[in-house]
Amino acid sequence: MLTRFNARVARACMKLSVAGLLLIVLTVSWQVFGRYVLNQPPTWAESLALLMILYVTLLAAAVGVRDAGHIGMESLLVLVPDAVRIQVERLIHALVALFGAAMVWNGTLLGRSVMDYRISGLGLPEGLRYLPLVISGALIVLFSIEHILASLQGRDVEPAWH
Repeated sequence: MLTRFNARVARACMKLSVAGLLLIVLTVSWQVFGRYVLNQPPTWAESLALLMILYVTLLAAAVGVRDAGHIGMESLLVLVPDAVRIQVERLIHALVALFGAAMVWNGTLLGRSVMDYRISGLGLPEGLRYLPLVISGALIVLFSIEHILASLQGRDVEPAWH
């Protein structure tokens, strides 16, 4: 059940990331058009593009954790016996989950501390810059737990893009 839920969440995150990339391209294109053709650049475009980059990269990073697309040290693990490799992989997933929890905790603290400020050009709360850190951290924890449970059951996590 967790695997089906996580696969759906990961696919939704990938779709949101693709939509975010398209929005970034449109926003930057509008900014370039406004600057060089209309000679009046939109003041909001750069701020929106930077905000969207945070959402796109952090959601995609969380999916990368689930689908094992992150940088790993697999070359060293192939040299050890399977029993040791499995234990080290579980430890790695536990450490990644701990890192995700730190993202949630610190992202929440930082977001709350700047919530009263406004993003220049957008008028949105500055805390929205830290929301993707919190969401991504929570997803990383969830996806790491899935990997640990799958390892305990002797199976692999099927990537969401299959």
